[in-house]
Amino acid sequence: VQLAESGGGSVQAGGSLRLSCSVSKFFFPTSCMGWFRQAPGKEREGVAVIDSDGRTAYAEPVKGRFTISQDNSERTLYLQMNSLTVDDSGTYLCAARLVTLNDRPTWEKLSDYGWWGQGTQVTVSA
Repeated sequence: VQLAESGGGSVQAGGSLRLSCSVSKFFFPTSCMGWFRQAPGKEREGVAVIDSDGRTAYAEPVKGRFTISQDNSERTLYLQMNSLTVDDSGTYLCAARLVTLNDRPTWEKLSDYGWWGQGTQVTVSA
């Protein structure tokens, strides 16, 4: 399985970006894909996740601003990011695990994800 992110860039605070993650092989129906991010000097953290049943979950800092979605026919995961702040800066990575949110609601454990992309950089300036 290969995951390839794109769509990162530089934007001013308050702006928007849409990230994409192309998946070489899509796990269906028992699959869950998520976005994570890592800022310099900080631990990697979960941003949002979506499973094959369409269930989603978001980290508190991004609720109401970010939207995760997927296009099964295109095998692509998206993250729409609005009202970006400086704190949203970092490398954004997509990841996949083989357990749905229904079976395992806890979604932010990094070791549950067996496949990771290389990441795309997001820089938000004040």
